Amino acid sequence: MIDTKTAPYAALLLRVSLGILFLAHLSLKVFVFTVPGFVGFMGSLGLPPVLAYVTMALELVGGLMLLAGFYARWAALPLAALMLGTIVSVHGHNGWMFANKGGGWEFPAFWLVALLVVALLGDGAFALRRTRTA
Repeated sequence: MIDTKTAPYAALLLRVSLGILFLAHLSLKVFVFTVPGFVGFMGSLGLPPVLAYVTMALELVGGLMLLAGFYARWAALPLAALMLGTIVSVHGHNGWMFANKGGGWEFPAFWLVALLVVALLGDGAFALRRTRTA
């Protein structure tokens, strides 16, 4: 049974923590790997380098939308697709454990599931725009 009194706060906690994680992950790309470094990395995977910019834009816009609770349900879906792409193209061949060399797919898979939960739950408490529920 779902506690309808506390569920909006659970959605808030999940949405805000995911938003912060995406912004922190973007900061890693920009300030540690650098934008040219990340673009080069994407190219080294055989992916179009422009996908680096798409990835960073999704992390920035999606992270802010999650943090603010602005269409969080809809922000979570492309971010979930991004995580699936990360598993398939980057982390999947490194094994399960994220501690493996190159990072396994353990953490991106958890992120994917958490994003799908946000998509199912909606914006939660203290959102700029709360989605309608049935």
